[in-house]
Amino acid sequence: MHICKKNSIFALKFVTTMKKTTCLYCFLTLLVAFLPASVHAALQITDAGGWYESAFVEWTPQDGVSEYSVRVQPIGEILYAVPFEIDEPLIRKYDGYYRADVLGLAPGDYTLSVFSAGGNAEPLATTDVLLVKAHDRDGFAHFNYPDGVGAYKNDGTLKEGAKVLYVHAQNIATVEMDVAIDKKGTTRHCVGLQHIITAYEKGFADQPLDIRIIGTVEASQLDSMGSKEEGLQIKGKVGVPMHITVEGVGKDAVIRGFGILARQAESLELRNFAVMTALDDCISLDTKNSHVWVHHIDGFYSRPGSASDQKKGDGTIDVKGNSQYVTVAYNHFWDTGKSTMCGMKQDTLPNYVTYHHNWFDHSDSRHPRIRRMSVHIYNNYYDGIAKYGVGMTNGGSAFVENNYFRACAHPMLISMQGTDTKNGTDTKDSPTFSNENGGIIKAFNNVFTGSKTLVYYDAEKAPVHFDAYLATTRDEKVPAKVKALQGGTTYDNFDTDPSLMPSIVPDAAEDVPDIVIGDGGAGRMQHGDFTFSSSDDSSSELNTALSSLITNYQSSLVAIQGVEQDDHQAIYEVLAKDNDLVFDGMTLYNPMGKRIRIYAVSGACIGSTEDTSVATDYLPNGAYVVVSKDGCLKITK
Repeated sequence: MHICKKNSIFALKFVTTMKKTTCLYCFLTLLVAFLPASVHAALQITDAGGWYESAFVEWTPQDGVSEYSVRVQPIGEILYAVPFEIDEPLIRKYDGYYRADVLGLAPGDYTLSVFSAGGNAEPLATTDVLLVKAHDRDGFAHFNYPDGVGAYKNDGTLKEGAKVLYVHAQNIATVEMDVAIDKKGTTRHCVGLQHIITAYEKGFADQPLDIRIIGTVEASQLDSMGSKEEGLQIKGKVGVPMHITVEGVGKDAVIRGFGILARQAESLELRNFAVMTALDDCISLDTKNSHVWVHHIDGFYSRPGSASDQKKGDGTIDVKGNSQYVTVAYNHFWDTGKSTMCGMKQDTLPNYVTYHHNWFDHSDSRHPRIRRMSVHIYNNYYDGIAKYGVGMTNGGSAFVENNYFRACAHPMLISMQGTDTKNGTDTKDSPTFSNENGGIIKAFNNVFTGSKTLVYYDAEKAPVHFDAYLATTRDEKVPAKVKALQGGTTYDNFDTDPSLMPSIVPDAAEDVPDIVIGDGGAGRMQHGDFTFSSSDDSSSELNTALSSLITNYQSSLVAIQGVEQDDHQAIYEVLAKDNDLVFDGMTLYNPMGKRIRIYAVSGACIGSTEDTSVATDYLPNGAYVVVSKDGCLKITK
């Protein structure tokens, strides 16, 4: 606490003239009265920390200050030693506090100082030294790809000439950028995120693009959808790197009501955001993608499909269509049904994919389900898996090492043999993989607790009906005599060929749970902005509590600095209770079960007669729309 020297001297002189009977309480009261009033409203840093190639600071506001600036000071020998101020949109106001995130930092030590924007040169507060760590770039996405995947270099900083787009609910349909569309360098002025990305499809835009998502973005706020089945489409030109990163800012970035579809995309990175209630898949790497890195994603339920096994949606992170050199790492799969498909029957190339440090949190199946691919699966946490872990079909090869399987009923399965067919006694009713041909799984140094069945190859006891080949050393080659019962394929031993396999030193399997669920583990930064714990180890049914949480989720984000805020204020919130759309002047009920904020928007149409189906959606200005055959509902202030 700082006490003005002048006031202190005055107080001491005054107290010497006081009678001896004057109480200490009176003196303290008088002393407090002379303290500067700002002491009681000073800015306080409440939280700060370093993360992977980023850092953050949170603080309580200071009276009289409505806008702030944040300065970054590198400490020691870092690539750059000059302090710099962060972009305004990285500073956001939440309910009761402010937060700033700094992205694109090289690993090292930093301090963050908070200033009054346009105010004094002295900081209002400065953090302690924060340690920024490097992202884990192990895996096939970065194999023999030295320039970095996406908009960032491998040192964590943006590539030269990179364009940064800050995208949020209020501007995702109006954000602007000039994009080169021919070899002459002709540019097109594109408006809206999908239109900007679509212009990259021509293959002439060599400017790296970093798309930074702030807060929650809804499906209807998009300018358009490149894919009606999935949502936002990122499509490139084969052989032309796109150098695109889509990342969330802080711990609360969410895309809701749509997913991301990638086709022919090379050098694409998706990181640090959540996907809720997607149309089909959360993320689908669909066709001829290469050097794609998907990490620190929170994957939640998608919209239910028509099939009985699609109550939780179709897929979460799928890799298919001859997509190769892909890394899926540090992602949190929240009770997902079909977690990750890896390959289709029509895939033909030796497509190399890595899964590591993912948290399969009470998810049901496909961890991954493999067809034809060569897949390295290590250091994943299988945490309460109702159906099966790794599933192998159609001549694929998987090296499964140093994973931790907790309460996973069937850790590894090969189609039409072993546990999949109850050791050959049931080839009609029990197969998990729809009678497809098998493949081979090589297992090494995994940990299992609470698993039901796992049969390893044994030349005498289990030469035909087995779930995996257990290697005695990491570099052991699987013998050619070990074959899939149906299809007769053998293991391709990709993992023992240094020209094909990245050099990796896995974490000890025993340490995997602590690493994956600990600080810096799977999912968004700081594990996102809400918590949920599941205990349904053996159930594959939709978790209604989790479903309600994501259905009713609302960010506490209040304002983004430098962004003109919507003047409309929510006047109340209601929760749908029945299947009839009713508005009685106080309450709006809708059949989707979504919590709805009603805004006082003069003349705003909260409905439409164009669609006879009943649904809810969002408008860019923050008002809500209810599409109903009942007609157009208007709310006025």
